[in-house]
This record gives sequence, C-alpha cells and structure tokens, in this order.
Amino acid sequence: MATTIEPANELAERAPVPERTCAAPEVDPRVEALVNDLIGRVADKWTMLVLEVLEEQGELRFTQLAKAVTGVSQKMLTQTLRAMERDGLVIRTVHAVVPPKVEYRLTPLGRSLGEAFCGVWIWAEKNLTAVDEARAAFDEGK
Repeated sequence: MATTIEPANELAERAPVPERTCAAPEVDPRVEALVNDLIGRVADKWTMLVLEVLEEQGELRFTQLAKAVTGVSQKMLTQTLRAMERDGLVIRTVHAVVPPKVEYRLTPLGRSLGEAFCGVWIWAEKNLTAVDEARAAFDEGK
C-alpha cells in the first residue's frame, strides 16, 4: 500500500483570479509575500532543475532524481524536495515495501510553475545574442 501526501491547495480547485498587470497600484501584502517567497524558490537552481527533470521524465524515485540532476548532493536534493513538497509543487509517495520506495511527481501547481518558467527560457533563447552583446559592451567600458 502506498501513502501519498496530497497538497492541501491544488491550483485547479481555486477560484479564478481577476486579471491584473504587474504595475497594479495596490497589492495584497499576502500576495506580495508569496511572490517574494516563490521568486526565491524559482531563483534556486536546484528547484528549477528538479522541476525540469520531473516534467520531462514523470514520477521518479529519489535515486533516479539524484542521477538526473547533475551535481546535486543528497542533502541538497532532500532539502529541495521537502521545500517543493511544502510549497505544493511535488507529491511524495511512500510505498510500504522493503527496502522503502519513495517516488516524487509534479502536482498541477508544479506543472503550472514549469509552464510559467518556460516563458523565461524562451525569452533567454530569443535574447541570448543581445545579452551577450550588452555584457561585452559593458565589460569593454570598464
């Protein structure tokens, strides 16, 4: 029998949020705090790499994730997965077998973060040359 810990807050079950621009004059402090937390999470390279691997490969065991995320230590992968689980980005399933079997998969919330980050990736691909040129010009001016 497997034990799956489902996040309490699934994105798909929430009421739609009214459209707004990033320049809206008033921001709910709770939303601002969440955005700041999530920017910190997204800025963490291990979170984004785990997100990418789970998106591409689906449900994986810890050891499979460790092999797929090049360079991550066991401690850092554990911390990253716990933080992602707390944020509702991954689901951890523990199978009652010997030896223990634990698997991780993205939640709909995690997939939606991956989709949002995809826009940043596309922007980077489109603007790679321009950024390289700007950096070179800046470095020459020093």
